[in-house]
Amino acid sequence: MAKQIKDPVHGYIEVPTPLVPLLDTEVVQRLRYIKQLGFVYLVYPGANHTRFEHSLGAMHLASLLARQLDLSKDDTLLVCTAALLHDIGHGPFSHASEKLRAEYGPFSHDDIAPFLIMPEISDILDENGTDTKEIAGIVAGNHRLAGVIHGDLDVDRMDYLLRDAHYTGVPYGNLDSGRLIQSLVLTEDGLAIKDSGIPAAETLLIARTLMAPSVYYHHVGRIAEQMFLLAGRSHFADEKPDAFMRMDDLAGTTLLMNSPSSVSREMMHRIWRRDLYKRAVYNGHEQLDMDRVSTLRPEEKNRMRRAIAETANVPEEKIILDIPPIRKEMRMMVQVQNQHDLVPFEEIIPLLSMMNATRRDQWRLGVFAPADILEKVGDAAREVLSLRRATKQDKLPGTIV
Repeated sequence: MAKQIKDPVHGYIEVPTPLVPLLDTEVVQRLRYIKQLGFVYLVYPGANHTRFEHSLGAMHLASLLARQLDLSKDDTLLVCTAALLHDIGHGPFSHASEKLRAEYGPFSHDDIAPFLIMPEISDILDENGTDTKEIAGIVAGNHRLAGVIHGDLDVDRMDYLLRDAHYTGVPYGNLDSGRLIQSLVLTEDGLAIKDSGIPAAETLLIARTLMAPSVYYHHVGRIAEQMFLLAGRSHFADEKPDAFMRMDDLAGTTLLMNSPSSVSREMMHRIWRRDLYKRAVYNGHEQLDMDRVSTLRPEEKNRMRRAIAETANVPEEKIILDIPPIRKEMRMMVQVQNQHDLVPFEEIIPLLSMMNATRRDQWRLGVFAPADILEKVGDAAREVLSLRRATKQDKLPGTIV
């Protein structure tokens, strides 16, 4: 029989009867012990919610959207199953370990096919008459119904914005998911939105833009993540951390805290105590050629990091150089249903270009180091990177202190 679960974001969530057995599989239960926001809990103490909760929320919204789109019983079960399982490919601390694994070769948490062939999952899917290839295709974005989970107005994004706003206390992620779902229609080209739903879609764009500097790219979270990556690189060296990606947060932390590498041990113990590195340099595109430095090869970034360490006369592991890629422009590859016509969303919504300009302004290069050597590391970094010392006038609107 169906199962009712009380959720702080959506109220009561009903898990359809065929999906109830999936909840108690080891693959899904592991998500209870993986934080949704990685190290953001070091900024917002309430941000301890997990991938398990988010998966339930995405499944709930998928069921509402399936009803709105008048999907068949089989297709409804298909998209709800995909929503429940869409994050089983995540490793410890969510996207942080994904970045670590990607340094050793191609990887995406959206590739859940290896998990779907595990007997504890495949047996249940077979009993439900659900095709594993179709589920994998929806999650990877290669399916006629992929827009439900993997699109510009998908239930995954709706849930994580609402959930992250709830648990961090940051209000920018609030959006009207009910209105948005009621405005979506299914066309031959995929999901489209009625013109009456444009304000709700605009709210989602604004939420994505404003949550980035306040939550997803907060400097404290970034510093902790970079320390975690340094610990991971030092522990695994040339070994692919494939087994590590099947662990949860606690198991991954324990492994690195007991690593043969002193660097790994130090970084993870510092994270555990919240004894984090600090910002020696934190600059945006007004002082750097953002398009050039963001595309530097890993070996070029390592040379710059070593040069900063040598100039400051400190051990290399005391320097973290964080040069993030430029975030991809938000696109709305959905059409707006205006009476009987379908019009590209981007042609009629000027807000999109404004939000993308804001996203570029949010980019920051960071040089992080322990507090006791911060000043000399900052001077060395400015010398190596040819930067002038920042002044109060350099602080951009919206910069998070």
